[in-house]
Amino acid sequence: MLLGSATRHFANAPPLDRKEKAVVDRSHSLLLSTSSLDPFLLPHSHRSFQRGLQRKSLTLIKKLRSAKRTAAANNEKPDAIRTHLRNTVIVPEMIGSVIGVYNGKTFNQVEVKPDMVGHYLGEFSISYKPVKHGKAGIGSTTSSRFIPLK
Repeated sequence: MLLGSATRHFANAPPLDRKEKAVVDRSHSLLLSTSSLDPFLLPHSHRSFQRGLQRKSLTLIKKLRSAKRTAAANNEKPDAIRTHLRNTVIVPEMIGSVIGVYNGKTFNQVEVKPDMVGHYLGEFSISYKPVKHGKAGIGSTTSSRFIPLK
């Protein structure tokens, strides 16, 4: 169950540094238990995962579970579950689900893949419009105030 704390699965193994965590094979991550997620988690998500999943996150996982169950009966993709929970850590049980993550304006569709395990949902739904730098406009500097008449 997801309620247990994430402790190191390999007790005698040397600790992994950040570079080694990125190289861990994620192809079998669906088969992992929550206690063996440690190599997949980055430091910040590892700390929040150690403190336990929140009730809202568990409710989201239950909804994803039921959506996957109904989709498996019909042999199609699961329905998108909409959520505002951008701070939820992606666990292996979410792989294959479609989640609508709120970015402050709309719900962006995110299909969870094995490489996303250990990251936050909010990392895959950008909440700002990236700046596109162009030429300097009026008001940018004092020299741009001069506009020739002809």
